[in-house]
Amino acid sequence: MDVYIPSFRYEESDLERGYTVFRIEVLVNGRRHFVEKRYSEFHALHKKLKKSIKTPEIPSKHVRNWIPKVLEQRRQGLESYLQTVIFENEELPKIFLDFLNVRHMPSLPKAESCGSIDDIDSGETSKLSHQPVLLFLRDPYVLPAANDSAADVVIEGVLHGIFYPHLQTS
Repeated sequence: MDVYIPSFRYEESDLERGYTVFRIEVLVNGRRHFVEKRYSEFHALHKKLKKSIKTPEIPSKHVRNWIPKVLEQRRQGLESYLQTVIFENEELPKIFLDFLNVRHMPSLPKAESCGSIDDIDSGETSKLSHQPVLLFLRDPYVLPAANDSAADVVIEGVLHGIFYPHLQTS
């Protein structure tokens, strides 16, 4: 899981003083979504997380939240806070996942890899996976046309694999 806070905005309100909303970008399993939270929501999360896990420092609650430089420092601090919670915890608490609107996290630990040679020896090959790297839109083993070279066929395959991954065949 990767989390960033790329931006923030000031929100005017008739019912209360204006406030700042932080836009959180969450990347999980190749999918991206955005969540918007106020600082007070971060602070409430921090108080709840402190009860169950070791938490990093959270940026100060009392700042002049109309000064752009101060808001940028707070944005950076909150981004660092979220990233540190993720980095330092093998399993993330449900309250943290709910805060980020993450409904399902894979059960594999963060450091899990696709597998190793040791896994093959132990007969545990189910973790090994393969993603095609190259895709050829024509058979590269058929003799190329007179104006094509083998290098052109390889380059074409690489370019199609990079720029047209949705055309991969099963």
